Amino acid sequence: MGDYLDDSNLANKQLKGDDFTGSFDDLELASVNIKAVIRKCDIRIIPWVAFLYLLSFLDRSNIGNANIFGLSKDLGLDSNQYAAALACFFIFYVLFEVPSNIVMKAWRPSMWIPIIMISWGIVMIGMGFVQNFAGLLATRILLGVTEAGLFPGIAFFLTQWYRRFEISFRVALFFSAATIAGAFGGLLARLINLMDGVGGYEGWRWIFILEGVATVIAAFASFWLMHDYPDTAKFLTPAERKVLVDRLRLDNDGCSHAYKKRFIRDAILDWKSWFFGVAFFSAVVPLYCFSLFSPTIINQLGYTAGKAQLMSVPPYVAASFMTVFMGWLSDRLKVRSPFIVCLGIVGAIGYGLLLANISTGVSYFALFFAACGIYPAFPILVAWGSNNFGGSLKKSVATGILICSGNSGGVVSSFLFPKEHQPRFMMGHGVCVGFSCLLSLCGVFWWTYATYANNKKTERNAARGREWTAEEKLELEDEGDHVDWFFYTR
Repeated sequence: MGDYLDDSNLANKQLKGDDFTGSFDDLELASVNIKAVIRKCDIRIIPWVAFLYLLSFLDRSNIGNANIFGLSKDLGLDSNQYAAALACFFIFYVLFEVPSNIVMKAWRPSMWIPIIMISWGIVMIGMGFVQNFAGLLATRILLGVTEAGLFPGIAFFLTQWYRRFEISFRVALFFSAATIAGAFGGLLARLINLMDGVGGYEGWRWIFILEGVATVIAAFASFWLMHDYPDTAKFLTPAERKVLVDRLRLDNDGCSHAYKKRFIRDAILDWKSWFFGVAFFSAVVPLYCFSLFSPTIINQLGYTAGKAQLMSVPPYVAASFMTVFMGWLSDRLKVRSPFIVCLGIVGAIGYGLLLANISTGVSYFALFFAACGIYPAFPILVAWGSNNFGGSLKKSVATGILICSGNSGGVVSSFLFPKEHQPRFMMGHGVCVGFSCLLSLCGVFWWTYATYANNKKTERNAARGREWTAEEKLELEDEGDHVDWFFYTR
């Protein structure tokens, strides 16, 4: 038995090429083309959620762009106050991620996601009018609370549409919006800063105001453009909905989808939830260091603020292409751990070269290594974690824990590049090297453990001498990924 089930195992149906064939009571089901249905889902779902995440990442990281255009100077902030403003976002972001996923699972994505977007868009607009450190701190806290639900919510949402070895590519497409936001955010900030003085407001204020308005507009559009789950999707025909739901059951065969409190407890007490959280934390620290401080790092290489914004674009563009390619290749090869190991090493090389400070050219080139190592690991980590939990509620909570634990790394990142450490930033680069190496070690550990655990399950299944029946699976459905017919993704 392999790590996943093929569509050919779909109960009482056969898959040949792209189409269902064989004996059916409903001939319409037999004519459904699975690849065409998946393409239809891709077109309706991925571009919009990617756009929403682009707005989310712009709104959380635009403070870095605003800062080099005078935010700290105009508000009279010292480096500790600025770091506190960065960190408080992540503290409250982390606290509200898991509760948000529980609410979304109990409610509807097409309602919950737009509502939290409207909330953080209003907060962003308010950030453009702050007059002191207290005001900035308050708005950053509210931004963390309101924005907390988007990334873990959509990460779980996508697992309810795509099978386990389709998900990494789709999360990569969705997450590539973050790298685009990094590139686009610098250009956008420079253009918006040209409004400096309009209405009596500094340019950095307009960055917050206009990007907040864009978020609110997108949020209202999301009430109509977002869909909930395959079994209720109006853009699918009844036959397409049934075929999509049936094939998704292959990855959750014998795992309960009921809303039971024990599944929340199981996710919290399962060591795997926290292990993947540690792996995600290891990627988040260097990633947020890059997104929050890359303009500052380039600025300290000797470039002006405006040019530093422009020069931060190419590393993000390279990382965006690498993110999508690695996500696709991970699904294609049906493994995660080897990619995590290699990408962690690439990230460590990038930050190691920045730490070495050989020359301006080498340091700028190192930014490409850092971005292309850390950004592609993000979606693979999300897919990696969600692949290894059975049952939709446990998967939802475990995904929330994974992302919650990881995003607490944003708190650490906020304090790693104080202006007193410029231009070398030795502490920041050194810590990022360490966490990139830890990420690789997490990949090695899970690769070893999953291989061992899957082999043991195979042995026990072989000793049974017969297949698991539907009745037996029903009796054990609450056991989730602990059952012997559920195999871990390495």
